[in-house]
Amino acid sequence: MADAATAIASDENTVRLQVAAARQEESGQGFARLPRSAFQALGITEGDVVEVRGKRTTAAIAMSAYDEDQALDVVRLDGLQRGNAEVGSGEHVVIAAAQSRPATRVVFAPAQREMRLHGPTQALQRNFFRKPLVAGDLVATTGQQPVQNMPPQVQRMINTPAYALTQIRLSVVSTSPKGIVHIDENTEVELRPEFEEPRDARAAVNYDDVGGIGETIQQLREMVELPLRYPELFTRLGVDPPKGVLLHGPPGTGKTRLAQAVANESDAEFFTINGPEIMGSGYGESEKRLREVFEEATRAAPAIVFIDEIDSIAPKRSQVSGEAEKRLVAQLLTLMDGLEARANLVVIAATNRPDAIDEALRRPGRFDREIVIGVPDENGRREILAIHTRGMPLGDKVDLKELAKATYGFVGADIAALAREAAIEAVRRIMPKLDLDERVIPPEVLEELYVGREDFLEALKRVQPSAMREVMVQVPDIAWEDIGGVTEAIDKLKEGVELPLKNPDAFRRLGIRPAKGFLLYGPPGTGKTLLAKAVAKESEANFISMKSSDLLSKWYGESEQQIARMFARARSVAPCVVFIDEIDSLVPARGSGTAEPQVTGRVVNTILAEMDGLEELQSVVVIGATNRPTLVDPALLRPGRFDELVYVGTPDKPGREQILRIHTQNMPLASDVDLGAVASKTERFTGADLEDVVRRAGLNALRRLGDEVDEVSAADFEEALEDSRATVTAKMEDEYKKMRGELKKRAAEIQPIGFIHEGMVESTRPKKHESAPVETPIE
Repeated sequence: MADAATAIASDENTVRLQVAAARQEESGQGFARLPRSAFQALGITEGDVVEVRGKRTTAAIAMSAYDEDQALDVVRLDGLQRGNAEVGSGEHVVIAAAQSRPATRVVFAPAQREMRLHGPTQALQRNFFRKPLVAGDLVATTGQQPVQNMPPQVQRMINTPAYALTQIRLSVVSTSPKGIVHIDENTEVELRPEFEEPRDARAAVNYDDVGGIGETIQQLREMVELPLRYPELFTRLGVDPPKGVLLHGPPGTGKTRLAQAVANESDAEFFTINGPEIMGSGYGESEKRLREVFEEATRAAPAIVFIDEIDSIAPKRSQVSGEAEKRLVAQLLTLMDGLEARANLVVIAATNRPDAIDEALRRPGRFDREIVIGVPDENGRREILAIHTRGMPLGDKVDLKELAKATYGFVGADIAALAREAAIEAVRRIMPKLDLDERVIPPEVLEELYVGREDFLEALKRVQPSAMREVMVQVPDIAWEDIGGVTEAIDKLKEGVELPLKNPDAFRRLGIRPAKGFLLYGPPGTGKTLLAKAVAKESEANFISMKSSDLLSKWYGESEQQIARMFARARSVAPCVVFIDEIDSLVPARGSGTAEPQVTGRVVNTILAEMDGLEELQSVVVIGATNRPTLVDPALLRPGRFDELVYVGTPDKPGREQILRIHTQNMPLASDVDLGAVASKTERFTGADLEDVVRRAGLNALRRLGDEVDEVSAADFEEALEDSRATVTAKMEDEYKKMRGELKKRAAEIQPIGFIHEGMVESTRPKKHESAPVETPIE
């Protein structure tokens, strides 16, 4: 470790430090995080203005380094500041103490091409109050998001009202006087409505704008930034630099945005190829366009060629009939092989269908590394939420951690949609105060505008995870307290599903795996489906509900594909609960003769492979429900597939009373109604039977008093009990009790592979009138 003194440049009032990225939450705040040694060398304190000299000079607010950086000679800068100084992570800058002068006039313009801005400049003046600015800089508006452990003068500087409902990037067109200035109460601020080309497009998208994929960014930097910045490293090692990287993952996870950020941060020219734009109508036209892009990129090196949706221009040649597509794939292979020297050129491709790409592309030398960008975890979602709410005026009750927990299964695009919907909710709240004839919104109305917790909760009702839109039937709203009489089953599901999904670290510490599947069995109407919904809600997991009839198809092989697709979708949106109702019709015992043998046999094999195959289920729990468990194939009942066989029987007297209370919580009951007495008269009644009793009692009261009814009496319940009956008989109860003991034995009695059903042997014998010789079966 170099001594801090070695970082001091020849000028005694400057220090030379290596650039590193700042934390996501500080993006746009204008901080430069410096070690204590730099403060001492420069003779400054926290909150002072410093000059950052890279290829260009900009200004920042000096702040103390993070604890882990105090012994390192690094300065932490956010993406905008790195762009303003024209440096990337890993490069060096010179830091000097500076003085900021009050500005008499500052001119801003939108830095985003599609944006038109109108409105009072007072809010803009407050947003950038006392922040150091330099003409030519790109700056960003910020929201009211206090940063902890800041000096009071810095807190006052950064805790300013938000300018808009999202972060807006502006270019500082000009300042008077020139140099480092700040806005005070006497500064004249002008906002030009039209976009003006910024000095440097590198700051448009940077690593600060991509959240939840820190490890992926590190991998991509190794593969892309090193060859582009330091090609001599690979020459010295005597190896070819990496040529290509393939990014794949579900739609909306940020593949395209990440490629743009890498190009901007590595100071490389960026060339984009979109599949439909390359395709030409004439013979050889598509290949010519592709060659032209690569030739132009070679001339502009260092450069990155980004191919979006590569599966559209490089499909598997064995599966396409057109010659144009095959020639285009061959041309791309030739270009990737680099028949001409391709110095300082890296190809990045993105797709959400990697299996559709021609396999010749997916080898080292063409795409050297394949990086999966998956659905973000809770910490990743917290980062992405912070990015999309940077410029928002957030209410006091907004907790991004709470929102990150509630948005399981969401990708970056879904979270962006959530923030947009919440902003629309906030605008809807102030609509009555707006005069639609006036183009300008009054400043006092803008002052009141904020995005609150209730706006995000409303938005959550309308925004679903995009990966779940094809399969999601509903978001469960059933909680444990909505289910009565099945306490034992609830306890087992809490231990087996809720605990591992909410606290996977505990299982890792103990070295045990969580349960993969649960089979809920019992008489009809006892609440098996309700239990599956409740466990999904309480575990904060996505819920895929499938009926056996949806998975079975008359076409050969289609049923197995449906099941494979369902499990693949569940893995992509984990944590996830897959619920299959009436599972006995989908996976009957093979060789039992109870169903069409070929179809159900293949379906059983597919489900066995998915639950316990080479591809492990991570944070996916399968719950099956049936009232005929003896028909289920015994291979599914062993540990590792359905680990727990949970009996959901008829409730006892306290359980029946609990169910009656749940169903009568919105019913006005007369004082003479004793639910305990009703429960004692409903022996063997299931939850569905008890709901029917409550419904009949309400109908009796309505029939007796008509529209004037205001309560339900005990007499109405007595009459309802006379018309009701228990669907579960004593004989059925006895049979289910016997099943509980037999099911575990059946799992150990799986038939050997060579077992042939007696009926199957009989059917293979030729009829007497056939000429074929009769073969005697082996005994």
